[in-house]
Amino acid sequence: QVQLVESGGGLVQPGGSLRLSCAASGSIFSINAMGWFRQAPGKEREFVAAIRWSGGRTYIADSAKGRFTISRDSAKNTVYLQMNSLKPEDTAVYYCATVKTTYGSSWYSNIGNYNYWGQGTQVTVSS
Repeated sequence: QVQLVESGGGLVQPGGSLRLSCAASGSIFSINAMGWFRQAPGKEREFVAAIRWSGGRTYIADSAKGRFTISRDSAKNTVYLQMNSLKPEDTAVYYCATVKTTYGSSWYSNIGNYNYWGQGTQVTVSS
C-alpha cells in the first residue's frame, strides 16, 4: 500500500504560477514512476505529466508542454508539479498517482496503469 497526499493548490490569476506537491508514504520501495492527472468539472480525468523514479525521465502532455515541469525529490519521497503561465482552462482537481508498470509505449498516459491515488488538490485559475 502507498499513501499519497497532494498539496499546493489554490486560486491564482491567469499567467500566474503554482507548485503542487505529492508526498508518498508506505510501500514506497514499490514505486517505479509517478504521475499527475487532472479532472475538470464534467470532464474525464486526463494525463498531465509523469516521471520515472529512477533516472528522472519526464513525460508531459501536449497541453502542458512549455508551461509545466514535473520533478521528484527521492530523499523526501515527493513529486512536484511546477505550473507556470496558468490559464483558466487549467482549472481542475489535480491528482497524483503511482504507476503499475513502465512497460509499453504509452504507459505514462494510460490512466488504467495507475494504482494508488491521492485525494486531489483544487487549482482554480481566474481573475
